[in-house]
Amino acid sequence: MISFIVAIIVLILGYFTYGKFVERVFGVEEDRPTPAVAMEDGVDYVPMSWKQIFLIQFLNIAGLGPIFGAIMGALYGPAAFLWIVLGSIFAGAVHDYFSGMLSLRHNGESISEIVGYYLGDSAKKIMRVFSVVLLILVGTVFMTGPAGLLSSLKLFGIENVKIWLALIIVYYFLATVMPVDKIIGKIYPLFGAALLIMAVGIGSMMIIKGYQIPEITLESMHPKGLPLWPMLFVTIACGAISGFHATQSPMMARCMTNEKYGRQVFYGAMIAEGIIALIWAAAAMTFFNGIPGLNEALGNGGTGAVVNTISKSLLGPIGGLLAVLGVIACPITSGDTAFRSARLVIADAIGFEQGKISKRLLLALPLFAVGFGLTLIDFNIIWRYFAWSNQTLAMIVLWAAAVYLAIKSKIHWIASIPATFMTGVSITYILMAPEGFKLSAAIAYPVGGGAALFALIFFMVKVRNRVHTIEQEA
Repeated sequence: MISFIVAIIVLILGYFTYGKFVERVFGVEEDRPTPAVAMEDGVDYVPMSWKQIFLIQFLNIAGLGPIFGAIMGALYGPAAFLWIVLGSIFAGAVHDYFSGMLSLRHNGESISEIVGYYLGDSAKKIMRVFSVVLLILVGTVFMTGPAGLLSSLKLFGIENVKIWLALIIVYYFLATVMPVDKIIGKIYPLFGAALLIMAVGIGSMMIIKGYQIPEITLESMHPKGLPLWPMLFVTIACGAISGFHATQSPMMARCMTNEKYGRQVFYGAMIAEGIIALIWAAAAMTFFNGIPGLNEALGNGGTGAVVNTISKSLLGPIGGLLAVLGVIACPITSGDTAFRSARLVIADAIGFEQGKISKRLLLALPLFAVGFGLTLIDFNIIWRYFAWSNQTLAMIVLWAAAVYLAIKSKIHWIASIPATFMTGVSITYILMAPEGFKLSAAIAYPVGGGAALFALIFFMVKVRNRVHTIEQEA
């Protein structure tokens, strides 16, 4: 119990201390006009209050990630607490802050364009394709999952999966092409607040009812004997660091009215997500009397059933109902913004103005045609690569942030250290994973570690040369 409470406190302190430090290193300019003010178009560039943007950003990046990912990560034991806390403060929140603030400084452009500015044209082209594919995958899977659940619940008497799928696609389409403040700006704050309230309720009831939350150890307790490195660091993504967040932050950068709100919105939303992940990881490894019990519960009904059981037991029938609705609503609210982000990435890449509805439709219609087509394919194999792709995207964004800081003669270590770490995670994972090269730890560990070290050295050399070139030009 002590580890859990201390972890919550450290996350909150991290926002006020390290978050402030990161903000100071970046150098906020409160008088600098933001894209929402200078480029307001009533569609994507729409000024909003920072509190509203925070809740939208929080739900955009969260969805079911900090719940389902944390539950699966709980199988590794309380070592998960350390990754959630340290990952959120020093990697995830830094990643989210720079993906949002650099977009703010570049007219709200998508993350692929931001990466191009700092890592070069080749990286930009790769990121454009990488981002769009990732976003369409997210959006498509978050069509089919909720449709199946709604069908099984027979909500409103409708049990035909195809009808629910059609309704979700219609909603996604509207959320993708309508002005950001008309649908997303109105319902997201409500769902974001509900997600926070439910998590706080779960955490409070665990403490009130005296559940014995285990203390932190560095031992992997995974029933299948999976090692902490690098598996835990990929399993818990949204609760610690997730590249998907970088595709979402630019949407809110287009709505922010002052740079001073960046820490609250981008760094703060990630810390809030870390708190939720911490609560659900603790609940999962505690409620079922340990890891073996959790593993059995997952085998009997999956993560959705685990969420439902915990919520009903700790919060009563209303809590159970909210949990089911959350399992439905959260992926839907991640899916619609995934398609919206894909539209914006493509628009930025080809310089296609999006003020007119006809131009938005020209991009949205092909995206949804592809998305619908993919719902007819078995995603079990393709989706295995999502977790790795997600963390690889985070790695790339952190390197872009490190380059930005270096050429601005700022402390690049706040980005280059987590970038190096995530390079090691990403490469080691794909070498070891069943969907990767299936190599032994004896090979994957030194190769992954060596690749991370090489990336850092390469970065240092390249940045030194670039800074020298800039100085000569000046």
